[in-house]
Amino acid sequence: MIGYVQTAVSLDVRGVRYAYPDGHLALNGVDLTVPRGERVALLGPNGAGKTTLVLHLNGILTPTEGTVSVGGLTVSRDRAELAEVRRRVGIVFQDPDDQLFLPTVAEDVAFGPANLGLRGAELAERVDEALAAVKMSEHRDRAPHHLSFGQRRRVAVATVLAMRPEILVLDEPSSNLDPAARRELAEILRGLPVTLLMVTHDLPYAAELCERAVILDAGRIVADAATREILGDADLLARHRLELPYGFTPHSLPRP
Repeated sequence: MIGYVQTAVSLDVRGVRYAYPDGHLALNGVDLTVPRGERVALLGPNGAGKTTLVLHLNGILTPTEGTVSVGGLTVSRDRAELAEVRRRVGIVFQDPDDQLFLPTVAEDVAFGPANLGLRGAELAERVDEALAAVKMSEHRDRAPHHLSFGQRRRVAVATVLAMRPEILVLDEPSSNLDPAARRELAEILRGLPVTLLMVTHDLPYAAELCERAVILDAGRIVADAATREILGDADLLARHRLELPYGFTPHSLPRP
């Protein structure tokens, strides 16, 4: 049994600095705490350090300074602890085809739990549970490449949910979706009982789904407040190269 203290905090990032081998300082003292069950939008211009931060959450990158903890378990190079961290941090990539590679939807969703050693009825339960959560149960026997892009994204979410993660990290979840698929995914994400960190340039989607937003720029968190408050500050958005669509006002949306 891996020793860790279960906490009411899903993610705790403390003083994280990270420099790439060429000397570029991508993260410069990042502090971020996300309580269990909260939905947070991570905003910022290209090159701000968002992807670098996400890669620290499951130990792909290791901080030059500082610590990252997931559900009370500190990310380290210990193999057993790192495997548990990677189970707890479910990352859904922007392109679902990066995560779907098996002949059927059900096999793709089963892949992660099977690697944890689950078999038989327990594995089947995980698959059924995850597909039901994203409303894709009826497509379980289909080939992923025969699905629409929006359906493939939902299956990619299911592959992560099957691991029962502590935190779900979504990279640009609304990109390349038609309006109906965008709405359907939003309805699904609102109903998931999991902590959510959403990396996005889609500010209306952030306002629709996340009560809280943080802006990361030049490797630092420069704003952390209610999403509507941040999106209502035109000067703040302009300083960090963020723009609302023409005519959109964050206060016109119902609260997430």
